[in-house]
Amino acid sequence: MEIILEQVINGLTIGSFYALIALGYSMVYGILKLINFAHGDFFTFGSYIGYTVLVFGAAALTAHFGLWGALTAAVLIASVSLACIGIIVERLAYRPVYPAGRLPAVVSALGASIFLQNAIMVFWGPRFQAYPSELIPNAHLQLGSIHVSLLQVVILVMSFLLMGLLYFIVQKTTFGAAVRATAHDRKTASLMGINIGKVIFFVFTLGPALGAMTGIMVGMYYRQISFTMGWNYGLKAFTASVLGGIGNIPGAMVGGLILGVLEMLGAAYISAAWKDVFVFMILILVLIFRPTGILGEKTAEKV
Repeated sequence: MEIILEQVINGLTIGSFYALIALGYSMVYGILKLINFAHGDFFTFGSYIGYTVLVFGAAALTAHFGLWGALTAAVLIASVSLACIGIIVERLAYRPVYPAGRLPAVVSALGASIFLQNAIMVFWGPRFQAYPSELIPNAHLQLGSIHVSLLQVVILVMSFLLMGLLYFIVQKTTFGAAVRATAHDRKTASLMGINIGKVIFFVFTLGPALGAMTGIMVGMYYRQISFTMGWNYGLKAFTASVLGGIGNIPGAMVGGLILGVLEMLGAAYISAAWKDVFVFMILILVLIFRPTGILGEKTAEKV
């Protein structure tokens, strides 16, 4: 029983990564009906920017602000940088092809993904980069007979705070109502006076910023990062979006957490070599039996 609970906690940790990345997919799809394949590379870019700040500026930041201050500074710098990159990508790669329909936008997203991946390789090199290991003390908490690392606690708390904050913004604020209205019917929302440009700006700043924060957490958790990791995490986050209901923000959160737990249980009790197979089997099964996802709803197609 203890092993199962530990695997569930590991799965929730991994699932929180998928959930945060999936939120970016769901927001963009909800507003623009675009599958933003570059989103996984936003996550990778943020991880590398955080790595650069922590490795080359850690001494100065720690001296002035302490260890937690240095980590906070890395998160803020990476988030703001990726928010700016997200806006630039939207303006240069996506906006010019919006009138041409969905397929050119998807092709443009793939092109942006390849460009960002190669830009990361050019700037930081093709080798794995090691995250500093002293960021979070290597301590463990004893919850009954279950061992939980302090790093897992920090990651889970940060992840749930970020998911809760986004949920509050989208569901409980006036601007969130504008976002939901735009996702429901973009043309009608525009006629009602909602500034669609501001909504798109919000989506392409917040999504990459969340991806950057997630990238730093992944680097801290696994102690190393690679310029190609965005593709794998992006596919799993996309699977989480489909599982929860693509375009549905609570669905992305639920889908990511469920996917992480199922992946870890499958790796522990069947085979770790097959853990990616489990993920994509789930995707196939959901598309066959529940295409709208767990929390998705059927919508009438406008003609």
